[in-house]
Amino acid sequence: MIVLAPAWSPTTSLLLLLLLLSPRLRGAPDCSFPHSPISSTFTSTIGKLSDYLLQDYPVTVASNLQDDELCGAFWRLVLAQRWMGRLKTVAGSQMEKLLEAVNTEIHFVTSCAFQPLPSCLRFVQANISHLLQDTSQQLVALKPWITRRNFSRCLELQCQPDLISK
Repeated sequence: MIVLAPAWSPTTSLLLLLLLLSPRLRGAPDCSFPHSPISSTFTSTIGKLSDYLLQDYPVTVASNLQDDELCGAFWRLVLAQRWMGRLKTVAGSQMEKLLEAVNTEIHFVTSCAFQPLPSCLRFVQANISHLLQDTSQQLVALKPWITRRNFSRCLELQCQPDLISK
């Protein structure tokens, strides 16, 4: 009886090892951007939306996100992107186009596998003008780092610890 064995070459073994070590196969989420998803025209896009909105339209913003140099801006964009999605569902057709344009600027955050929002997160009411201004500031803050950093450790929003007063 003759038994045929697969022909394993050093190249095949190396490819198999690389596949097994791949972060996506190990279950480790990857949240990095080899090319910048942040356009050079985001301030204009956000400005066009601002021109058409009631500046005192109420939205909620997180009041107790952890201060984190790398993740803070990313987390705020995640929350802003959720607002853009909600606003699009109640907007008229013209406003929906403007909201979609802003959403397109920040939609890249949805390519990362975020954990559900933590129960410790607290929200306060703010004007939409504050949310849009903050969104623009977060894009400015991320632009120089977006292709240089891996945001995988940012996939779970963190709350500031509660201060217990005695």
